[in-house]
Amino acid sequence: MLNPRIALLTLVGTLAVHAAPTITNPIGEGADPWLTREGDQYVWCQSEGNRGVSLWLADHPGSLGTRHVVWMAPESGPFSKEVWAPEAHFIDGHWYIYFAADDGNNANHLAYALASKGKDPLGPYELHGPFATGEGPDGKSPNIWAIDMTVLELDGKQFAIWSGWDAPGTDRQYLYIAPMKSPVELSGPRVLLCDNADYLWERTEETATSRGLNEGPQILQHDGRTFVVYSCGASWDTTYKLGMLELTGEDPLDPAAWTKFPEPVFRSTEDTFGVGHGSFVTSPDGSEWWHVYHAKRSRNPGWQRAIFAQPFTFTPEGLPDFGQPVVAGSSLPLPSGATSSAISLPFRSNLREKDALEAFAYYGHQQFITQEKDGVHLGVIPAAPVNDYRCGEKLVLRGGDLSDFKASVDIAWVHGERDAGLLFRITEPTVGFDAQKGYFAGILPGQNRVILGKTDGKNWTELAASDLPKKLSGKATLGVTAQGNQLTVSVDGKTLIDFKDDSWSHGSVGLRVVDTHASFHNFSLSKP
Repeated sequence: MLNPRIALLTLVGTLAVHAAPTITNPIGEGADPWLTREGDQYVWCQSEGNRGVSLWLADHPGSLGTRHVVWMAPESGPFSKEVWAPEAHFIDGHWYIYFAADDGNNANHLAYALASKGKDPLGPYELHGPFATGEGPDGKSPNIWAIDMTVLELDGKQFAIWSGWDAPGTDRQYLYIAPMKSPVELSGPRVLLCDNADYLWERTEETATSRGLNEGPQILQHDGRTFVVYSCGASWDTTYKLGMLELTGEDPLDPAAWTKFPEPVFRSTEDTFGVGHGSFVTSPDGSEWWHVYHAKRSRNPGWQRAIFAQPFTFTPEGLPDFGQPVVAGSSLPLPSGATSSAISLPFRSNLREKDALEAFAYYGHQQFITQEKDGVHLGVIPAAPVNDYRCGEKLVLRGGDLSDFKASVDIAWVHGERDAGLLFRITEPTVGFDAQKGYFAGILPGQNRVILGKTDGKNWTELAASDLPKKLSGKATLGVTAQGNQLTVSVDGKTLIDFKDDSWSHGSVGLRVVDTHASFHNFSLSKP
């Protein structure tokens, strides 16, 4: 069932529903991905550049959907900076977004909640907090550092579980639990759930001299059993992984009621590493469980990460079996029961209207895309970047499976003189410079030429190029016609490349930049 918010109001043409064949990992950029399902709607939640909270509404766990900023922090104050790991929970008819924030000093991190005024996940929201996550009967004597708060619902009661320091200023992270009076208030003191270094694999460097670190607790309930899957090791390194607790007793506030598993339940491989902080949902038809998590983009220390999605199962004994993290660039069948939009021609979007981007999937760092009055901007240089990286930012039409067509778009270069142009006959798009199969036609104003090339998911091959007849004024209209194996590229209405190639016969169409900042508008598709 399609989310009603995915109505493409700025398009001319019709949309039909058909089963899309695959998803390709990673499905998007980001860290600490939270995904929950409410009815037929999937709601993703992420930090908005460490300064706010964004939600994405999607139709299945293999797609991020379209970003909606629902709350921005004030310019100053105790919750104005370092907004981390938000989670959106639907409780008693309202949405509650739990997140951690501080005043710019990590030692002052505390947990807060946003409460929706109605049933719409997009708000409006009212701020509550901070939660009393510290010592003493009131939890505030003193209040103590807390991040990654989540909610356990059990037998009609609610409990908050989070990662906190054992005392002010220690930088020693443990898992804590406390009863909840309401979704925005605790009703009792915190209880230490477990030690953070029972096993070497829970330690940051996996050695006896390195410190234990537990964070990112997530609830997984199945067949009457309750698990807490938590992240441990070093989030900035390849040692990040998932451990697991199970509630084997009656009282979740009793540490003895929890049993820790002696081995990690999900850890890095040679290809996909630094995995952690995931969440769990079922597929649209309810027949599959899916795990979404982040992984590092580099083996060097740091927090440049992307989001992965893959199915998992349960063993005959009832334990989750997460398997191994999938390899970047690999494709999986779409979540069972999922559908996607199919494009029929003609198709037009000025890319300026509020809902225009709902027709596209974005593959790039979330801080490198904006929508302005003059169209959509790709490759935007953020004013205060957070764990950013360039990756050939691209927008690809959802459900595009075209063979023969004409495409055109108006492009204006804002900063930089590298490629900006059209992707076409694209399949298996993901995050990365050449991480798609298909063709690309682009203009390089710095070289005053237009190029045509193809990618195989990892590598770029130039097929043809032509000098522009005159120096660009900073803007141009780029056109592509694909008919059989004949590929034609034009600039400002003049054909400059005419080339035959049989590599790719069908796929979607999209927009792309390479290490440059350009705006796009007046995007159109028609029959050749």
